[in-house]
Amino acid sequence: MTKLLFAFFMIMFCFVMKSYSQDRITGRTFATRSEVIATNGMAATSHPLATQIAIDILKQGGTAVDAAIAANAALGLMEPTGSGIGGDLFAIVWDANTRKLYGLNASGQSPKSLTLEYFRKNKISSIPAYGPLPVSVPGCVDGWFELHGKFGKLSMLEILAPSIEYAEKGFPVTELVAYYLARGVKMHGEHFPNVFETYTLDGKTIPAKGDIFRNPALANTYRTLAQQGRDGFYKGDIASIIADFIQSQGGFLSYDDLARHRSEWIDPVSVNYRGYDVWELPPNGQGIAALQMLNILEGYDFSKIPFGSASHIHLFVEAKKLAFEDRARYYADMEFSQVPVRTLISKEYAAKRRILVNEQRSGAYEPGQAMEGGTIYLTVADKEGNMVSLIQSNYRGLGSGMVPPGLGFMLQNRGELFNLNEGHANVYAPGKRPFQTIIPGFVTKNGEPFLSFGVMGGDFQPLGHVQIIMNLVDFGMNLQEAGDAPRISHSGSSDPTGIAKPSRGEIELETGFDYEAIRQLMEMGHKVVFSNGNYGGYQAIMYDPIRKIYFGASESRKDGHAAGY
Repeated sequence: MTKLLFAFFMIMFCFVMKSYSQDRITGRTFATRSEVIATNGMAATSHPLATQIAIDILKQGGTAVDAAIAANAALGLMEPTGSGIGGDLFAIVWDANTRKLYGLNASGQSPKSLTLEYFRKNKISSIPAYGPLPVSVPGCVDGWFELHGKFGKLSMLEILAPSIEYAEKGFPVTELVAYYLARGVKMHGEHFPNVFETYTLDGKTIPAKGDIFRNPALANTYRTLAQQGRDGFYKGDIASIIADFIQSQGGFLSYDDLARHRSEWIDPVSVNYRGYDVWELPPNGQGIAALQMLNILEGYDFSKIPFGSASHIHLFVEAKKLAFEDRARYYADMEFSQVPVRTLISKEYAAKRRILVNEQRSGAYEPGQAMEGGTIYLTVADKEGNMVSLIQSNYRGLGSGMVPPGLGFMLQNRGELFNLNEGHANVYAPGKRPFQTIIPGFVTKNGEPFLSFGVMGGDFQPLGHVQIIMNLVDFGMNLQEAGDAPRISHSGSSDPTGIAKPSRGEIELETGFDYEAIRQLMEMGHKVVFSNGNYGGYQAIMYDPIRKIYFGASESRKDGHAAGY
């Protein structure tokens, strides 16, 4: 009787949720709101005030990159729970003049003086999530100046001025950011110095929704960057303060580590998915996992497989498992490891991996034998046709807990993602970039820019990228619907730290999927759970080259906001 009641409840729950997901005007299945449409420029970020700043910069004559930097600076102030200049940055830029894509890897390296032997000697089996040990060089600021030097027009003082003013005069905290501040500030403040001084109203009161929050220390730091450039961060007083603080806490990051840091311009890589060229950055990030998944999924005819069906979810999850086993074995800093990127994203390799998929049963896989010689996301487009896809993060929420005195920001903890097993591609080494979860995405069609997009959210990001592409290409959704549609997540594949083991894992679903599909998945051997889970934060801009208009969409699960003019 209990099982029958549960089944009846789930059927009615899914029916109700599905009925609520229809737009009351258009009748479209997944639509929380309309797309934004504009001709002169578009911005989509996770915070309405940051989006307004980006639009203001565009109206002042700034480029898409100018506006993206301005928005990122604002998010570091207004959404420190997901971003900040203590973290790393990656970007893909479509340049309308050269008509090509440029990739920027602005992630930082591990301390030169910290060795693998230190972890062995101190019997540390995995790098801790918080404290000084997971802190790597923050690459964000250098990324800003690299982007600005190549694609910027306004001065950095003009670009950072809105955030400096908000930091000094204050801004109202949004509900979602207040929620994460309440969790993160309390956790870090009980263990580490300068946290309460930086992220509270009066040294003890954590900002609640609607409270006016100020960060004058960050305003001073931004002003230093505007006046002194990137060297004001990596070679000046700021660098000395960071290094002295980390070493006083028992860490290893040094002034020299900061001074020697440089971002790297890299070529994005792509696969063609049913006529669309999907672009990601090569490792040390996980972007090519999305490309591997798409290559596998291209072998199935989704014109005959409905969205949300058991077959759709099953094939998606099996493709994810295969890609993530390869991710765990191969993805790493390519200056330290020969990652077989071309093989991993080839159609031939995908065909070999696809053979392993049983279309009727859940599987557990090992990495393939490829042979060859972890946020905020924002996107901006300008009236000249330039587009930028930018992602930036401190990793775990606020970051490591390490707040250098008087600077107004927390340092990242990306170093946690190193593996400590000798011989592993992502094994810790001095001066090495750790595996990264943050990935910007881009799509071209027939050589024209089509879509600048991203879905932040740790390990979920490749899954989010693939779902957006499938929703647009396979299931015919518009740009906003593609992000609003209920999402699929999966846990259980190997991870690059070597902690998780290969397994079938479990499928995590948002509400909105039919119970009949869930029942079929369970019969196929899947463990399925409903979860509020980590389904990421989506932003996107689509370009129509014929009518020369932009479509914008933003995340309905967060404070996201898309706007144009």
